[in-house]
Amino acid sequence: MSYPSLAPFVMKRPWLRNMLTPLAGWYSNASGYRQLGLRADDLISEESEAVLKALERLPPQEAYDRVYRMRRAIQCSVTHKLLPKDQWTKPEEDVPYLRPLLEQIRAAEAEKEALDTLTVVKGH
Repeated sequence: MSYPSLAPFVMKRPWLRNMLTPLAGWYSNASGYRQLGLRADDLISEESEAVLKALERLPPQEAYDRVYRMRRAIQCSVTHKLLPKDQWTKPEEDVPYLRPLLEQIRAAEAEKEALDTLTVVKGH
């Protein structure tokens, strides 16, 4: 399920983007997923068909890295400990790897739906 986003609105207004960027950085650090070695796309729920298709399209190394990060985070959660600071995910490493694939899949599904519901009107 997709939720509405304010990102396009914020990105079109430089003054608003400059004001919210520090807040966004603080929020990402406060959420705690980076201290467990996770990336933001690791938090996307695997319950939808589109996400499952995107996971199948991941390159083998990226899929392996995702599983490794998840298992390491689960182990940290079980032991109630955080990773050492040198193993935390750095902001420059926290780049989207699953969202671009999700966007491609959703665009393809929308195109297929549009073509499937296409009605042909005969001209005179």
